[in-house]
Amino acid sequence: MISENRVSVELKGLRKVYGTAVALDNFSLDIAPGELVALLGPSGCGKTTALRILAGLDTDHEGQIIINGKDIASIPANKRNMGMVFQAYSLFPTMTVLENVAYGLRVRKVDREKRNKKAQELLDLVGLGEMGARLGHQLSGGQQQRVALARALAIQPNVLLLDEPLSALDAQVRTQLRDEIKRIQIEVGTTTLFVTHDQEEAMAIADRVGVMRHGVLEQCAPPQEVYLNPATVKVAKFVGAMNLMPVEILSSSSVSIYGQSVALREGGNVAGTMALVRPEQLSLALAKTQGRASATVFNLTFLGPLTRISVRMTGDARTLFVSMPSSAALEFVAGSLVDVRVLATSVLLDA
Repeated sequence: MISENRVSVELKGLRKVYGTAVALDNFSLDIAPGELVALLGPSGCGKTTALRILAGLDTDHEGQIIINGKDIASIPANKRNMGMVFQAYSLFPTMTVLENVAYGLRVRKVDREKRNKKAQELLDLVGLGEMGARLGHQLSGGQQQRVALARALAIQPNVLLLDEPLSALDAQVRTQLRDEIKRIQIEVGTTTLFVTHDQEEAMAIADRVGVMRHGVLEQCAPPQEVYLNPATVKVAKFVGAMNLMPVEILSSSSVSIYGQSVALREGGNVAGTMALVRPEQLSLALAKTQGRASATVFNLTFLGPLTRISVRMTGDARTLFVSMPSSAALEFVAGSLVDVRVLATSVLLDA
């Protein structure tokens, strides 16, 4: 069931101000046909504002909204052919599941037989093919959100807009539905903008992740690149856990971190006092000589396949976090004297 409306999206120079607060500041984003882009950021960063502007729900803004080369900024929301799924399920309580999914087609005057056939196809797609006769309140939260997704897809939207659709669900259902949304989006091929504050969610579902801070798009790249090669210090600090480790500048291209020489990330800041190092970019070894131990283990947090180990450095009492496979962490206990090594081949410096 491939979408007939595989469109490109260009948001150019969007600016939105609420009073004196700048919600979006020269925000630009391209989405390729059939691509799923996630906007990731904390509350108030402007991600939902960008989605609302694309949907036509917020028209008081500067900038262009271009779909397949045509500026649609002057087109009202009900003429933009956007499908939306919100955090709240928003099903019509007196309609059956099938009627909910078919509602958009009903509004568009599609005859009953065709719209019900389409609705049934979509219910089959989201795994609810046998539940068309039920009412919304007879479904679980995850099932209701599947119905909302099917309803949004029924009109064959130009763009599918998902505004934190999983945040009201419990963890296990959230993970399952996240994977289902990705499967369905690939199968249908609809160009999609997904808004979330959940880092794991964005990384798992998106073709590209756009990281936003204070109305600015700091970086938009594949998930692996955002995590492994953050474009800015702000991205590095926001995405994933990060240690701040004191450095000594050796040259314009390298620093010393607790006596270990490490290259500076190309294009990064060359004047700073702290390096940004992820917990998995550190390793531990039991100290062979007590007097040479560089740190002491004071806590171990078991996280299933991984264990996070907290250590306190001997010289400056700085706390660092080290992540490693749980099988490798078995030799460490609280009080273990350890040597800490930096595995990162290059680092960013905090400004």
